[in-house]
Amino acid sequence: MKPFFRAALLAGLLVVALAFYHLALHPAATLTPIAPIRTLSSRVLLVPLDSRPPCRQHVVDLGRIGGIDVVPPPNECMDYYSQPGDTAAIRDWLMQETRPGDAVIISIDQLLFGGLLAAREQAAPPARQDALVAYLRAFHTAHPDVPVYAFSILPRLTPQDTIDGYDERRALIAYSRLVGKRAAGLAVDNDELAALRAKISDESLATYEAHFRENGELNEKLVALTKDGTLTRLVLGQDDGEPYGIPNIEKSSIQLTIDALGLTDKQCFLTHGADEIAQTLLAAYVCEQHDYHPRITVTTTDPGAKTRVMPYMAVDCATVAEEKIRLIGGTPTSDEKDANLTLFLSANDSDKGSLDTRQAAVDFLSQHLSSNAIALVDLSKHFDAAEPLLPLLLERDIPLTRLAAYAGWNTTSNAIGTALAAMTIREACTQDALAPDEARALAAESARFLQNRVLEDFFYLKADIDPINHALKKAGYTNTADLDLEHNHRWATQMLQQKLAQQAAIYKHTKSLRAPFPVPQTGEQLAIYDLSTDASFPWPRTFEIYLETTPYFALVK
Repeated sequence: MKPFFRAALLAGLLVVALAFYHLALHPAATLTPIAPIRTLSSRVLLVPLDSRPPCRQHVVDLGRIGGIDVVPPPNECMDYYSQPGDTAAIRDWLMQETRPGDAVIISIDQLLFGGLLAAREQAAPPARQDALVAYLRAFHTAHPDVPVYAFSILPRLTPQDTIDGYDERRALIAYSRLVGKRAAGLAVDNDELAALRAKISDESLATYEAHFRENGELNEKLVALTKDGTLTRLVLGQDDGEPYGIPNIEKSSIQLTIDALGLTDKQCFLTHGADEIAQTLLAAYVCEQHDYHPRITVTTTDPGAKTRVMPYMAVDCATVAEEKIRLIGGTPTSDEKDANLTLFLSANDSDKGSLDTRQAAVDFLSQHLSSNAIALVDLSKHFDAAEPLLPLLLERDIPLTRLAAYAGWNTTSNAIGTALAAMTIREACTQDALAPDEARALAAESARFLQNRVLEDFFYLKADIDPINHALKKAGYTNTADLDLEHNHRWATQMLQQKLAQQAAIYKHTKSLRAPFPVPQTGEQLAIYDLSTDASFPWPRTFEIYLETTPYFALVK
């Protein structure tokens, strides 16, 4: 028997054994299958940062929790990896598709450059910027009552790919950090700075610095559009930030402009992160629509978690959490009794000995999940399965279905932003009286998004991605961030789907997944009695996946 079929047979036998154990020895309560569907009573048009699921599909899925039809541009207009989106087509689509009663969330990077990767490489001379400003003014004139929530990403410290010399790129990064430290008032070694400068050509330095200068000029114009009401709100995000660097100089400069114009956080907001910003803007919009202003406490059982700076971040976890809470219109509070929502932070770093604190985290969640709305952020310093909290929750049969949200993607800002958006959208919708069918559909959509995050953020990104990368490298791929999916899509996708199906086959029989969870306002309980997954690679790399999780729901009697 071939190894592939032997593995499939063993996996099938394991599923049968687990099913017998959980169903025969632990019989379930009486279940009545239902298929609740959320009514989408309003629309938000979305111009996403790029076509990756966190920037596009997650926002659509969160919209369904909130009863909102989130409409992105047609696929043929959008970017695909290094191929930019069709900015002219997207602008035409947005102008023509917008109707009275809509709201729009716009990525400036997509509308101007065709996506985040294109924005990192392309120039933005004044004429190009002014054409965008003219379009935004024309859009506001054509749709004066449609709120426009825009966001733009500050360039990261890493040099553009057009600067491709290895030694020169390293020197530029080190040079940028020292310049940033000096701008922050810290002492730097001038001889070291001069030595680094000597390794960088005038052309490369001019290209690097022009990118920040042009972005600064663009942001000044966007802030002015917010001041005059063309933009309802502007969020500026810092992508892959570091504590010091030329990007921080630009960020400080634009903050001075915002302060000088007297703009509030509800008009202009600076935050760390990029991919999750559209999600948090949608959450802010939903909270506004329901006049919901949550008080949110950040809780942890790890004394070092709040002050820990995780990979790709310029600030610690507590700072990121406070930013995201304020961005969605919430109020951070340290008083757990005053809070109506809880963000539980697990940010583990095995090098710091934080894994020993996980048992206390399990105990906390075991005691509080039945009575509190809790979103779990489950971060890992080394992005592996040994650090997150989730395996311990499964071992202890903690009911994951009672979490308000779960996220543990690659950066602190992504995970916190996603978890807060999912939780606050769900809770905002319960502020109004819901018909029973809508209440069940709200609970079901929230549960579906949660299970999507568990399966991708833990099972794929912490457990499956390394074996998949290893198999690809054995097949001859030296760079799993640049796959040849045109010729090998079927094989790569089949391997991905097989891995996730094996994980789901075990996970769907756990008590953590099958635990009933309440339907808001009705007094009923739902349970997930089965689960299926469908996955593929949205871009020719393994870093992210498109995942469609389908839970099958039943009323518990």
